[in-house]
Amino acid sequence: MAGIVVVFDFDKTIIDCDSDNWVVDELGATQLFNELLPTMPWNSLMDRMMMELHSQGKTIEEIADCLKRAPLHPQIIAAIKCELNILSDANLFFIETILKHHGLFNYFSEINTNPSFVDENGKLRIFPYHDFNSSPHGCNLNICPPNMCKGVVIERIQASVLAEKKKRIIYLGDGKGDFCPSLKLGEGDYVMPRKNFPLWDLICNTHPLSLKAEVHEWSNAEELDSILLHLIKTISIEENSSNELVSVDCKLEIIPLHEGLFQPLQVPHYCNGSKI
Repeated sequence: MAGIVVVFDFDKTIIDCDSDNWVVDELGATQLFNELLPTMPWNSLMDRMMMELHSQGKTIEEIADCLKRAPLHPQIIAAIKCELNILSDANLFFIETILKHHGLFNYFSEINTNPSFVDENGKLRIFPYHDFNSSPHGCNLNICPPNMCKGVVIERIQASVLAEKKKRIIYLGDGKGDFCPSLKLGEGDYVMPRKNFPLWDLICNTHPLSLKAEVHEWSNAEELDSILLHLIKTISIEENSSNELVSVDCKLEIIPLHEGLFQPLQVPHYCNGSKI
């Protein structure tokens, strides 16, 4: 039987925006955000912005309502029943709010992101995944921000995959922080970078020979859905000894949000016209 773990970035992958920027812009705090940006790490800045918004009288309900308006295409969570994980530098409150609003929260078995909680005063607090003051992640790749090395997290996921005898990881992302976990993937795994975004540029133009995983680029929700389904079908056919179309532990299934499945694209292993 095919064993597949699909790991999604969140911002600009599941949703079609950066959730941090979305909240800051929608609640009218862009100018202050831009003024403070050069003075502190992004994760610390977002915690500061939540305190500033609270001091201006913005409630946690207003933040949640703002998040529910973030653009998300219904097709972005492909109609599959594999193990789905999120690995994101957003924060738990933002991600949970959006997924629950769209009825998608229960499709994910694991969410790895920066912790956050609403304190006794109704103020949202956001903290780093890796406490860079007391226990820095130690990654030597300068691309990773101090609060989260996704490569460290993907190594833990890989260890779990081996323990459970799952065989393949499909990783989807867009940003520079997604390059480190992409480097950790092995032969037989897949990475799906969003075309013309930083991860895609790093893979295709800056470090074209660095990855062992097979690369399949995508541009929009429809391509993501079709390519992901194509890869899952391919893995299932390759590894299912009984020649069933899809294995028992990774079925194609319509999620209620979806109008239907797209036809899978026959995606060559090329990036921007050049073979990886």
